[in-house]
Amino acid sequence: MPYIDPEVITEAKRMDLLTYLQNYEPHELIHFSGNTYCTRSHDSLKISNGKWFWWSRGIGGRSALDYLIKVRELSFTDAVEQIMGRAASTRPVFASPKEQKPKALLLPEPYPHTDEVECYLLRRGIDPALLQTCIADGRIYESHNEPEPGGKVYINAVFVGFDAQGHQKYAALRGISGDFKGEATGSDKHYSFALPALESSDSVHLFESAVDLLSYATLMKMSGKDYSTENLLSLAGVYQPQKDISKSKVPAALTRFLEDNPQVKNVLLHLDNDYAGRMATKAIMTVLPKEYTAIDRPPPACKDINAYLCRKLGLPEHTSLKNAMVR
Repeated sequence: MPYIDPEVITEAKRMDLLTYLQNYEPHELIHFSGNTYCTRSHDSLKISNGKWFWWSRGIGGRSALDYLIKVRELSFTDAVEQIMGRAASTRPVFASPKEQKPKALLLPEPYPHTDEVECYLLRRGIDPALLQTCIADGRIYESHNEPEPGGKVYINAVFVGFDAQGHQKYAALRGISGDFKGEATGSDKHYSFALPALESSDSVHLFESAVDLLSYATLMKMSGKDYSTENLLSLAGVYQPQKDISKSKVPAALTRFLEDNPQVKNVLLHLDNDYAGRMATKAIMTVLPKEYTAIDRPPPACKDINAYLCRKLGLPEHTSLKNAMVR
């Protein structure tokens, strides 16, 4: 093997893959979502946070040198020469994604008890044992606002989302009377309300809201199935797709979940039977990378999963079929 000065090797190793592709092969680089990219030749090869990973092959690395050797199958010498030769002819501009300071999550103060929220969710058909598990885990709690003198007290159900390390990152707020829906200040949409499987699963079920997610878990229990064997993820509502659907983005919560759970290959969409839900379903199925299988599983003959659950239990439905495209 020809001799290469160790300093040259060190310099070659310093170049990350994103910098290499941006400077020398921009045609090969495709923006996936957020600060994540993939390559035109291999759409399952993701580049993010200074690292890259080729999901379909199970290999990854940090540097452009790793990429040229493991993916392009160049020899070590040829890979070093290619990087340094290009750097000599055109000085690279190193990729330096803007550092975004994480916003502090400002959670509403928990109320001493959860009586009102429990009554609200039980009225919507949610299984009592499932509800108690979520409360015990800190995924659901009750908050009361501070009213003006003589004003009305507003009570919210709070649905908390966690990251892979168990840190609180997101909170959806749902008024237990009226139509109020909101998010806690500083919520990170990458970590919406979810019930991850307790053991490895190759599928994730997607819902518009926390209540729909809980309704699906309840339906599983009613049919004798264990909801904890499945990954259940809510989107905290649906997003408006681009006019050209192919230019839409995969929702942030789903993107993060797939990155954190590489074993997942199937995405089952249980979005609403209304215009927004159907359009969001179409968009996600269009832009989801090819290595995933997207399956449309809308609620049967109802606007959403909770309405379907309430109908099965003989409870009043909290959603209307007005403007729904029921199948």
